[in-house]
This record gives sequence, structure tokens and C-alpha cells, in this order.
Amino acid sequence: MSELQPVLLSGGSGTRLWPLSREAYPKQFLPLVGDDTMLQATWRRVAPLSDAAPLVVANEDHRFLVAEQLRQIGAPQARIVLEPIGRNTAPAIAAAALVARADPQHEAGDPLLLVLPSDHVVRDADAFRAAVRAAMPAAEAGALVTFGIVPNAPETGFGYIQTDIRHAGADAGGGVRDVRRFVEKPDAATAQRYLDEGGYYWNSGMFLFRASRYLEELGKYRPDILAAARAACAHLDPDDATRDSLFLRLDRDAFAASPSESIDYAVMEKTEAAKVLPVDIGWNDVGSWSALWEVSEQDGDGNAHHGDVIAVDTRNSYAYARRLVALVGVNDVVVVETDDAVLVAAKDKVQDVKRVVERLKAEQRTQAALHREVHRPWGSYDSVDMGDGFQVKRIKVKPGASLSLQSHNRRAEHWIVVRGIARVTRNNDVFELFANQSTYIPIGAKHRLENPGTEVLELIEVQSGDYLGEDDIVRYEDVYGRG
Repeated sequence: MSELQPVLLSGGSGTRLWPLSREAYPKQFLPLVGDDTMLQATWRRVAPLSDAAPLVVANEDHRFLVAEQLRQIGAPQARIVLEPIGRNTAPAIAAAALVARADPQHEAGDPLLLVLPSDHVVRDADAFRAAVRAAMPAAEAGALVTFGIVPNAPETGFGYIQTDIRHAGADAGGGVRDVRRFVEKPDAATAQRYLDEGGYYWNSGMFLFRASRYLEELGKYRPDILAAARAACAHLDPDDATRDSLFLRLDRDAFAASPSESIDYAVMEKTEAAKVLPVDIGWNDVGSWSALWEVSEQDGDGNAHHGDVIAVDTRNSYAYARRLVALVGVNDVVVVETDDAVLVAAKDKVQDVKRVVERLKAEQRTQAALHREVHRPWGSYDSVDMGDGFQVKRIKVKPGASLSLQSHNRRAEHWIVVRGIARVTRNNDVFELFANQSTYIPIGAKHRLENPGTEVLELIEVQSGDYLGEDDIVRYEDVYGRG
């Protein structure tokens, strides 16, 4: 039996679930269904299948989120492959396959790759694992296996996979089948015809194949993508992989030279080795607020909510609240309230949320990418108030973490410790502050904030000056490798 290497794809930007999901904190890092984030739930689902540590392909800007969230659930130390620029799934999986083949934990050097998006819901984890085990013999024999979801509605938001319906009808349980064709997202009438005819399955974006077989087929049909991936990985050392701590950094120029292409277009729609295993595992890609409503627990009126929500004479609606939200006399609506934005949408129009994000980007508004609370590798900061010439932030620093040694050219800062211990460097002075103590950082002073304690350090920072942007930072030393 071949070794199994889970590969988690975590490169999504999360615009369809705005305002909760944003570019800097997309949906895979959010606890949308249950207590775990979607990334954490994905790893928990796959972990019983393999002793291998997770191999994650992630946006470079999200590297610390990935590492921290996996650490929180006790996952083995992951190899995190960092994409310097998004190039879709075909190049990302190629990089993962090359890293996996060079990884010394795989003695044979050619593991089976179980490639999973990290932002999908799978309700039946046992059925998922049984499906993976059922697909392994075909993958070991050289097939490129994808998992087709048994459709329960004429869904127009998914691509479909057509199989030979002579094999065990249209339901799950008939084993791995030949792929007749991949088809694009259909209109409603075509989707209904697919359900009526049978033999069509939703394209889940989950795959199982040998690393070498994927690379072989990619080289056959898209040698340009394979060449770019090889060049992007050429400098990596499989033992320490030129990485700062957990991270495997792909060469920026080489990876940027790759065409941006999905695995479906690049390989699966062309290869003769494509197979599909129909599955019924409670799958949902949570690609919209209406999809999240579908997979959430609902009350007797069909309402689902998260947080402090009161619904009166309201049906089939979804609400996400940070503070009290009341719905009165409305049906089929979505209301999402965050610290800095509120979305109100008809449930059948939520696919158009992306147009809001496009407009925010066009107007260069920060709400397209950032929440009010911004996460950093050392902790987070929350901009609680601002006005002409001042800004107030609540800063949290994780135990043992430190900010960079830095200075500001146009602002001074006042720090007031609320909880924990702060070790402060200010020019040539190093001293500690405790709760209810404060200090002042003049304009131009070299300074650093550290947490030497065992609990989270919380402080209030009051900035004052004629410019308060985050780019007014000169870094001299930084343990996280930021310039």
C-alpha cells in the first residue's frame, strides 16, 4: 500500500462570503460551521488516513495563519508551500507533488496525494474516509481519481462530471468509474436534465493520485506549467527547504512565469487516466451565504443564525451577528454584521456579493481586504477609534512573541498596558511594564514591543501625528522575515 500524503489547498481569497471573509482573512480561517475553522476541520477529517504531516499550499500572506491554526489543534508540523502569486490549482498541485516526491518522510519517494480544498464542508467524515480508501487501489494503479458528489438538486453553481451510467446507476457505491466528460456550470434547464438522466456528479475539486502520475500527465498536456513549477522548486532543500521555520518559499519569478490554469483544464479534461468515484458525504463548498444557510442548523421556521439574533415573523433567513441583530417580518434574507461592515441581501442574490468587493477595491477601501482587527504573526491589532491626527488601537501580543525593531517618521505612540507583561525597547533603554503602567515612544525612536510572559499581552496604543498609515514603518530587525 502506498504512503498517503494529504495536500491542503489554502490559496482562496474569500470574496463570496464578504464581509466576514476578506482577502487577508478568507473563509478557510473562519469557524463557519462548528468550533473549528474550515482549515482545521479539513485536517481533522483527513488525519486518521495517514501518519504524514500535512502539506499545505498557501498564499504567502496567510502563512502565519496556517501555521498557527494547525498548531492549535495539535497537527504535526506542516510543510507549508508558499505561493508568491496566485496561479490556480494546476501549478499549485505541481509544486506540492514535487515537494512530496523530495520529502524524506516518504521512503519510496512517490506517495499518493490526497488533494483537498481547505474551505469545504463534509458532514459525513466516516463516509469521506471510506471513499478515499475505496479510491486508493485505482490511484495506485495509475489513475487520476476525482470525487464526484451525488447531486440532490439541479445546481447551477457547480461543474459536473459525466460517467458511464451503465455502472451501478447514478448513485454512490458503484466504485471508481471512467470519466466520460467534464462539463461547465449549466443553466437551470440543463442541470435538471443532468439529474433526470443520471450519471452526472458535481465536481468537488478533490483528487487522489500518485505524485509521479500527476506530474507525468501535466508534462504531457501542459509542459509549460510543469517547467515553471520545477523551476520554482529547484532551490528547495527537502531537509530544511530554505525555509524560515515552517515555510517552503517558491521562487517568485519562476512561479509567476507559469500560466494560471486549473487542474481540470490543464489535465483532468484531457487525460485518458481520469476516473471518478461518486460519493454521498454531506459535501458543500460553502461558496455563498445561501450555501452556508443550507449547511447550518435551522429552527422550525428555517432560520439559521450565529451570535445574538432575535427573529420575529421571519422565515428561511440567515443572520451572523457580533452584537444584537433583530429580524422582523422578513423572509429569505441574509444579514451579516461585523465590526466595520453590514451586509443585507436577498438570499437568492448573494452571488452578487462579489460585485460589492469589486466596488470596494475600485474605491481602494480597506474593507475589501482587511477586518478592523488585523492579524499579524505576533498577535493582532484592532483600530477602535481614529480622527484627525490620532488613532487608538487595542494590541494583543502572543506569549513569547515580539514585534519588529522599528521606528516611525511621522507619528509618536503612547502605550498603556491593560493585561500581561510588556518588555519595551526604546532606543538604548530596555524595561518592563505591567498592568496600569504606560510609556511614550517619540517620533523617530527605535522601539520594540515583546511579551516575555505566559499570557497574552494586551495594551492600548494611542498614535498621534500628521500621518498614521501602516506603511510609516522602518524595520531594522524582524524575526518573521518582513522587510
